[in-house]
This record gives sequence, C-alpha cells and structure tokens, in this order.
Amino acid sequence: MKHSKYVCKTEDSFWVFKFKSEGSKGLVQKIVLYTETGSENVYNLGFGDYDPETGSMNDISVTNNGDSAKILATVAATVYTFTEIHPAAWIMASGSTAARTRLYRMGITNNLSVISEHFAIFGYNCQGNWEYFVVGKTYEAFMITRKENDDTL
Repeated sequence: MKHSKYVCKTEDSFWVFKFKSEGSKGLVQKIVLYTETGSENVYNLGFGDYDPETGSMNDISVTNNGDSAKILATVAATVYTFTEIHPAAWIMASGSTAARTRLYRMGITNNLSVISEHFAIFGYNCQGNWEYFVVGKTYEAFMITRKENDDTL
C-alpha cells in the first residue's frame, strides 16, 4: 500500500500481530488476530484495540487517533505476511459496524491497483453471494486470497 505503516511485532506462529498507533490520543496498542473458521484455508481477520491487562481485543472502540490510513496500511501489511506463511489462505474480514465495513471498502478502493497486483478480492453482496470486488458497491464482508503462482510477495 502507498501509505506508511507501523512496525508490527508477531509471534513465531504469525497468527497475532501487535503494534502501537501514535496520534492525537497518544499511544494506543492495536492487535490483528487471524483465526481459523470452519472452512478449510479460510481465516478470519480480527482487528481492534489491545488491552494488555486482560489480553483481550476490543473491536468496537473508536480511538480517533488521526492515523486511520496508517493503521489500515499496517493491517494490510499483516495480510501480506500471513499469506507468505499460508499461501493458500483465504482471509475474510468485515467491520464490527457498518461504518467500519464502509471504511474497509474505502481502503480497498483507494489501494485497489496495488492490492490487485498480488491478490484477488471479493465482496459479500446484499444478495448473500461472493463476487469479485466492484468499486462503489456496498458489501457486508470482504475476502482476499493470493493470486495463483504469485511468488513475488
């Protein structure tokens, strides 16, 4: 992606990525979690504020730290890393609210040319079907997978 990114820390498993958002509200710890779903090679991407005291993620908090583009670029970078380790993975993501899902759609749209070089992107439409991502169309969720034979990541 064309935006700067935060440095992430990850575990050996590459299922959990942590970084700190820095902005008008100070430093806020963030976490990206990849979890298995009931479908083979399909993983859910979870993202939110991280509470180190409880070890939990809050995916509904609103930080308003003024760095949303950098945060989305950082989350996108974890997709690149995760799919290097799991090249057959299909990553599913949706916002915890309609506004967040819209924000994700805008992030995909604004970076579509870069993303689509290496990934196929799908949207879950109002009719309950997955389709190739279409700019300007509303989706409830997104799915991304590496393009076949893409060894340039």
